[in-house]
Amino acid sequence: MRVLIADDEPLARARLKALLAPRSDVEIVGEAADGDAVIAACASLRPDLVLLDVEMPGLSGTAVAVQLATLIERPQVIFCTAYEQHALSAFDLGATDYVLKPIRAERLAEALDRAATRTVRAPQPSRNAWLRARSGNDEVRVALDDVLYLLADEKYVAVHHGGGMWLIDESLRQLEIAHGERLIRLHRNCLVPRTRLVGLKTLTDGRVMARLAGTEVTPEVSRRNLPAVRQLLRAEAG
Repeated sequence: MRVLIADDEPLARARLKALLAPRSDVEIVGEAADGDAVIAACASLRPDLVLLDVEMPGLSGTAVAVQLATLIERPQVIFCTAYEQHALSAFDLGATDYVLKPIRAERLAEALDRAATRTVRAPQPSRNAWLRARSGNDEVRVALDDVLYLLADEKYVAVHHGGGMWLIDESLRQLEIAHGERLIRLHRNCLVPRTRLVGLKTLTDGRVMARLAGTEVTPEVSRRNLPAVRQLLRAEAG
């Protein structure tokens, strides 16, 4: 596992490095001392796992975890904290585990073992993926390759495709889980196929809109999801 150590205290980082040293399955790829540095390091180093302090200068550990969740290559997170009350929010944020300071070798090893079991090669995009949809009273299906974008309203999710618009029963979250290797979230209410994303447009009011192949519609990209969208565009350009 490629591990990034994130803690604003040099002694805490040194302690973690010493505890990780005996493990042959761990490679320390970098360190970060504040929240913004963690985000930048994850984008450039692509660690499998971040050992993340909760209380850091700038972005807190929890705020960092929220942003990491939007990355295309999302690392696992193990929170390292002196405050037990952060445990519940840690799991709400999708953390693999949390360990309390002062960190015991046995407890860290347990958390690392849990992370190791979840570190698997990313699944390859499935071919001929289909979504089930409703057109009036009829049940139909639409090829994911034909989807332009998916937009959630309060009561339904609409799939917009070359032939028009149909409704689907799954939530955006369910679609993200099932087809996450082919879809990217632009906003809390919008998913698009990654192959449709061709660029971004910044409006005079600061909002950022996505340019999509095959449609003049330009969905808004939220600040939370903008780093992942930009990362995808950079990766495709490279």
